[in-house]
Amino acid sequence: MKRHLIIATAAAAALIAGGTVTAVAANSDSASGSAQSSAQQTARHTEASTAQVQDGRSSIPMADDADGQGDLREAKAAKVTAPDAAAAALKAVPGTVTALDLDADRPGLVWDAEVLGKDGKQHELTLDAGTARVLNQHLDRGDDDDRAQQRAAQNAPTTAADAARTAAPHGTVTSVELDDDHGAKAAWEVETVTKDGKQHTFLVDPQSGKLSAAPSQDDDADDNDGSDD
Repeated sequence: MKRHLIIATAAAAALIAGGTVTAVAANSDSASGSAQSSAQQTARHTEASTAQVQDGRSSIPMADDADGQGDLREAKAAKVTAPDAAAAALKAVPGTVTALDLDADRPGLVWDAEVLGKDGKQHELTLDAGTARVLNQHLDRGDDDDRAQQRAAQNAPTTAADAARTAAPHGTVTSVELDDDHGAKAAWEVETVTKDGKQHTFLVDPQSGKLSAAPSQDDDADDNDGSDD
């Protein structure tokens, strides 16, 4: 009788222990599955968001420039101005806009913007020229000359948007960039296209905001031909 009681007690203990282990294992598998599911959902969400940005296309499709009038067509088709593109870029990446360029690329008509972020890194953004939506964004290491110009833009009282607004009465602004090709000091080089399709280049002083016509290529050649005056 006592022997049967001992066996029954041992069996009950084994059953209880086994049940406990099974329950713990089941709870562990459930938690692991829940964590794995959450991680997979996060990964899928991140992947979808990245794909949406990387594969973004402009709301303004543009054909290839086959007749040399691409700049004029781009200027007429763009709904987002240079200052608006600068504002959209800064909304995505707070900092200083160092360059803007209207371009018909694979995604369609876009504004390419370069921003020196408050994080100290150079960001390149592609913006829809019809809606100002960010289509692509990535970091650019650049070189020493680029970084020097970026710092100059960061410290300038006149911003890229200011330079674009200053030159806007002389045509549709298609490009703004801080450049030192026209003198000892860097200046905002602003390119515009007028209604007759002619392109014009202006310089805007980053300190004073004063507008002037950029020297022609002939003038630059004369200055660099080594001849005496």
